[in-house]
Amino acid sequence: MVPEAPPPVPGKGRGAGSNPTNRFERIAYEPDPEVDPAEASAPRTRFYRDRSRSVLSFNDSPDIGYDASLNPYRGCEHGCIYCYARPTHEYLGFSSGLDFETRIMVKEDAPALLRAALAHPKWEPQTIALSGVTDCYQPVERRLRLTRQCLEVLAEFRNPVGITTKNALVTRDLDLLGELARHRCVSVTISITSLDLALQQALEPRTSPPFKRLEAVRILAAAGIPVGINVAPVIPALNEHEMGPILKAAAEAGAQWAGHQVVRLPHAVKDLFAEWLTTHFPDRAKKVLNRIRSVHGGKLNDARFGVRMSGQGIFAEEIHAMFAIACKRAGMESRRVELSTAAFRRPSLAVPGQLSLFE
Repeated sequence: MVPEAPPPVPGKGRGAGSNPTNRFERIAYEPDPEVDPAEASAPRTRFYRDRSRSVLSFNDSPDIGYDASLNPYRGCEHGCIYCYARPTHEYLGFSSGLDFETRIMVKEDAPALLRAALAHPKWEPQTIALSGVTDCYQPVERRLRLTRQCLEVLAEFRNPVGITTKNALVTRDLDLLGELARHRCVSVTISITSLDLALQQALEPRTSPPFKRLEAVRILAAAGIPVGINVAPVIPALNEHEMGPILKAAAEAGAQWAGHQVVRLPHAVKDLFAEWLTTHFPDRAKKVLNRIRSVHGGKLNDARFGVRMSGQGIFAEEIHAMFAIACKRAGMESRRVELSTAAFRRPSLAVPGQLSLFE
């Protein structure tokens, strides 16, 4: 097991307030407050080695603009309460709740596995999403640097990569991003949910604050890195009114494009989010949940392709219209830049100083 992180301040920095039962398991673990009060009220983050034998995932979803993705971590310490990825932790025997943000699987072999995948003759150069599920720049990345090592591999092969993150730590890797940008092989999307610091800290407790994310946009843009933002998720009756100010601030910082998605609450996330609303916004909890149902056909999540990320109905149409108007006013495109595979190469894997058979 990877060494534990220091214990957090009790009651601070967590999105979920509980550990709902895993939908695949018949039994569940509940810490005893009398035996271990700290673990019951504020569990510390633990990191575990993930021995996956491959690191690239592929999908054929029509809702997602990429086929291949790379996730150095499973689970995410950012703790975003609305995160659609929370139920993926249940496949590991964990809970979607506190486990998702305190039991993090670390793919220490990710850089080597990525190198092997790109070097394979059957690999067809294509854009890789980093990450497609959990944030590749979550707090532990500052220490483990797995994402940076993967970027080193991508830069060596000049394989295009699209990065999405809520963490300003992405600017640490400006040198590698700049190298990739020279070959039209990188784009960075910063996700901004709210400019309200109090709301952001409650929704996404361990992410970078809004002003840090805007500063990251500014730094990336100044360095010539293609950068845009995602207003995601848009939560009806909670942050939808912020789309205009967010887009305006992002455009002023240098963002080139913007996207948005309507919130969806699959499986246990719906109960976690409802619990969070009751705790933080009891005065409007019912209104928010009812409005979310109104954009998902009466449910808190509609898993059908084509509507799961956009919603449907009059309130969904209103959100999309508001976004389009805000983009136009901010002078931003709704499409991200097109990346290129033209510069892709397979560097010689021979021992340094040893000639290749084909040289």
